[in-house]
Amino acid sequence: MFEQRTIFENDDMQPLASRLRPQTLDEFCGQRHLLGEGKVLRRLIEGDKVGSMIFWGPPGVGKTTLARIIANRTRANFIDFSAVTSGIKEIKQVMEQAEKNRRFGAKTILFVDEIHRFNKAQQDAFLPFVEKGSIILIGATTENPSFEVNGALLSRCKVFVLQALKTEELTELLSRAITDERGFGKQKVEISRDLLEIIANFANGDARSALSTLEMAVLNGELTQDGTTIVTQETIEQCTSKKSLLYDKTGEEHYNLISALHKSMRNSDPDAAVYWLARMLEAGEDPLYIARRVTRFASEDIGLADPRALEIAVAAYQACHFIGMPECTVHLTEAVVYMSMAPKSNSLYIAYGMAKKDALTMLAEPVPLVIRNAPTKLMKELDYGKGYQYAHDTEEKLTNMQCLPDSLSGKEYYFPTEEGIEGKIKTRLDEIKKWKKNN
Repeated sequence: MFEQRTIFENDDMQPLASRLRPQTLDEFCGQRHLLGEGKVLRRLIEGDKVGSMIFWGPPGVGKTTLARIIANRTRANFIDFSAVTSGIKEIKQVMEQAEKNRRFGAKTILFVDEIHRFNKAQQDAFLPFVEKGSIILIGATTENPSFEVNGALLSRCKVFVLQALKTEELTELLSRAITDERGFGKQKVEISRDLLEIIANFANGDARSALSTLEMAVLNGELTQDGTTIVTQETIEQCTSKKSLLYDKTGEEHYNLISALHKSMRNSDPDAAVYWLARMLEAGEDPLYIARRVTRFASEDIGLADPRALEIAVAAYQACHFIGMPECTVHLTEAVVYMSMAPKSNSLYIAYGMAKKDALTMLAEPVPLVIRNAPTKLMKELDYGKGYQYAHDTEEKLTNMQCLPDSLSGKEYYFPTEEGIEGKIKTRLDEIKKWKKNN
């Protein structure tokens, strides 16, 4: 069970994030894809039909809060368990109690925070009790459960992915904190909507971080004679140790800055690219968003001129996912500088654009019979695959078999450049075209 409170506890002494912790689903911030009206997780909670599940998401998005809401609604015994402070001995004690409850017809829901911190042996200790229904396991993790949770245990749990909160969702949460009596509703606090949005941006999807920053800003606000606390931009800057850069993740400046980064890399200007990268990160941009854009750039603007660019971009994304801000800044810098200095080619981007145009206007073009698969006798009788030439059976590893529809025979989409490694690919393609022309 959750720890019982004592008569000496004072709500006003608790952190703002604890005081404002939602008690019901209607108070819960974000995760509408799971908790909106009629959504599956909401129905399970409201119907008290919760099964073993894992909440996967970044810090501060409501994993523990959801568990507490379930605890308030369920008719089962609810046990709060921490992977940080518990070992095999504690697990066995809890399992024995859960087994006793089951024999008397009572359900036990076991909530395990940071389940990824349990090793394989500890996770294995849960498995037989989950299998025979002694416990309903609810785990919370910031790490990918595919890698961190025992496969046998994972297969018996439904994984719900919780998303980082949007800036507008965090802004509404902060607005409520100012007016709610559990927050600062009993005080007179003046803070503009723009400043709340700045705090929301800096929080980077983390409700706990947003509320902690607001709390610090209010506590350090300017107190007037009539008892009003005024929070200024200077106060916010001091509390975040950052200047409030001109930035809006959903507005024009967001797109201006990512455009500046993209065009600086395309122009082979590493200094400008690193500057725009820093502007975005220091203003609170999600590093994974930048990493996704860099990954796109690797194929759109470099492509086969340097195939390693895509590998480095993907590795940078994974590094950002593993360690987050601020440590991942150096990984993004490495990727951005590499993209800036790599040879450039947009031949893949152009090739797909041309093929897409033909694909959309010629959707009914049949696949040539010669390259169709023929897994059944009927298909073979209809000449599926008849005349197919297996390239590996030839000395040159080439055939002159037509793979495009008749109406597009001879059409070309890919025109390699002479840049970097793509120069070698161009030479190879020219040799292939010459061989096919002569055979």
